[in-house]
Amino acid sequence: MQERPPFHLAFPVNSLADARDFYGDLLGCPEGRSSEDWVDFDFHGHQIVAHLAPDECRAAVSNDVDGDAVPVRHFGLVLSMPDWHALAERLRAAGTRFIIEPHLRFAGKPGEQATMFLLDPSGNALEFKAFADPSGLFAR
Repeated sequence: MQERPPFHLAFPVNSLADARDFYGDLLGCPEGRSSEDWVDFDFHGHQIVAHLAPDECRAAVSNDVDGDAVPVRHFGLVLSMPDWHALAERLRAAGTRFIIEPHLRFAGKPGEQATMFLLDPSGNALEFKAFADPSGLFAR
């Protein structure tokens, strides 16, 4: 199987200090390059860049997905099931407020997945999911 290239995502934040606390300390993403206006993070091998742009930070509209109000504008990772459970426990232990609590979505259907959603301090929505059967990622 061919290795997939890392993706790059730039997004707005209200505070680089808060972004460093959230992405660096809470999520464990090592910091890369930075300036007074932005900071790179290693998001499990992918490059995400928090840009200081308070005027661009706003709440995301949501759509219904299997009974949950899922923020339309969000990003995240597909983890292994053990890594997903470990992250959920770490976030719970840190007192994280979830916008969608960790749970199983599409139970018993193609694409069954564990999922959870949370907001960073600037209101950017993140989803972390996992599949017991990884082939379900694109199941129809």
